[in-house]
Amino acid sequence: MLSSLIGDVRRNHALEHATVSLLLAKLGPELRLVGRATGDGFFIYGDVPVDALGECARDGLARLKRGEAFWAVTPLCGTNLATAGALAALSTMAVIGGSHRRDKVPNAIFAGIVAVTLAQPLGRLIQRHITTSPDLSDTEIVAVERRGNGRYFKVRTRRDQASAGPVLVA
Repeated sequence: MLSSLIGDVRRNHALEHATVSLLLAKLGPELRLVGRATGDGFFIYGDVPVDALGECARDGLARLKRGEAFWAVTPLCGTNLATAGALAALSTMAVIGGSHRRDKVPNAIFAGIVAVTLAQPLGRLIQRHITTSPDLSDTEIVAVERRGNGRYFKVRTRRDQASAGPVLVA
């Protein structure tokens, strides 16, 4: 059951990335959005038209189903920030453990540069193999719902197309 939930979150995380990328392409790069994947879909926080969100989510799902796996990975993901934070923490701990006090500042600068340089490619690798899954072959969008004060939305998904029903836009 836990592995099924993790798989669902990974698939929805991939769909969230595709949706956000397509929204940014459609509405402009100045658009400010945050996404969060769940087992039954994903949330989008931001001021977007619900129709555009539904269109981009359906388009992203179709692209992922066609095998366009690159939509599952993005440089904008929080995984990259978490990776940068972890690398910075590890580099700081390594420098603090050094024996010569005068060497700590240059070593900290060097370690920080290495951490920042590695964060993006390592974060993308982590997304590709751990936090997302582009296999949405049996996934469908069942609703796009406006929530709260209209500044956030829930895109609900489910697996098993045999039980497909109409897509609801609320």
